[in-house]
Amino acid sequence: MPRKKCCRKVSISPVSEGFSPLGMSKRSSLSIILNLDEFEAIRLADHLGLYHEEAATKMGISRATFGRIVADARGKVADALVNGKRLQIAGIDTHKLIECSDCGETNCLCSKEKHCCKHDSNTNLTTL
Repeated sequence: MPRKKCCRKVSISPVSEGFSPLGMSKRSSLSIILNLDEFEAIRLADHLGLYHEEAATKMGISRATFGRIVADARGKVADALVNGKRLQIAGIDTHKLIECSDCGETNCLCSKEKHCCKHDSNTNLTTL
C-alpha cells in the first residue's frame, strides 16, 4: 500500500481556473488537469526562477518529489500548448494557509500539524 500523500504548501491561489486555446470551442478541445501543487511548482521554478532545493523547502517536500512534480507539470503545459488542449487548474481552495504576523511562518490548515508557529501563539495568525 502506498504512503499517504503529504500536504504540499501552496503560497498563492491562481488568478484563473485555467486557459483555453484561441479559436477553439470548449466542447471541441480536450482538457488537461494541472493540479494545484503542479501549478505552484511551475510558479516557483519557472516564474520565480528558484532552485529546486529552495522551491521544495517552500512547498514542504523533498527535492526529489519537487523534481517529479515540476517535470509532470511541464509535460502537461507542453502538451496543452503543442496539441491545443485546454489547461484546467484543479484544487483551487483545497489548501488553506495561515501565516504568523510575527515571523512569517506559514502552515496548511489541512495538515495534522498544530496550527501555530514557533512562537506557540495563535493570536498572531491570519488566513491567507
